[in-house]
Amino acid sequence: QVQLVESGGGLVQAGGSLRLSCAASGSIASINTMGWFRQAPGKQRELVATITRRDTATYADSVKDRFTISRDNAKKIVYLQMNSVKPEDTAVYYCNMEVVTSRYLEVWGQGTLVTVSA
Repeated sequence: QVQLVESGGGLVQAGGSLRLSCAASGSIASINTMGWFRQAPGKQRELVATITRRDTATYADSVKDRFTISRDNAKKIVYLQMNSVKPEDTAVYYCNMEVVTSRYLEVWGQGTLVTVSA
């Protein structure tokens, strides 16, 4: 069974920084794309950033030039460095991984809350 555990959420002032981490555990052969999504109250879940196995990153326009996604393949961890945060970044952040075990799985973390105060 594969599990993703996120950490690093919390309360931060506007203009500040925060780093989220998401670690995968279980019987994993490899991990393809890793990503972060977020869901604000009353809104749909939206893509924040993704990163491929070859470190090709893509970002939502709303976070481009402020957030950076990275990964450590050996540790099976994906990071989201959040800089210059804004109140509109307040949301529950979820990590997502395309995991290869004996089969292909798409796995989600439980979510971590990020609250940005004005």
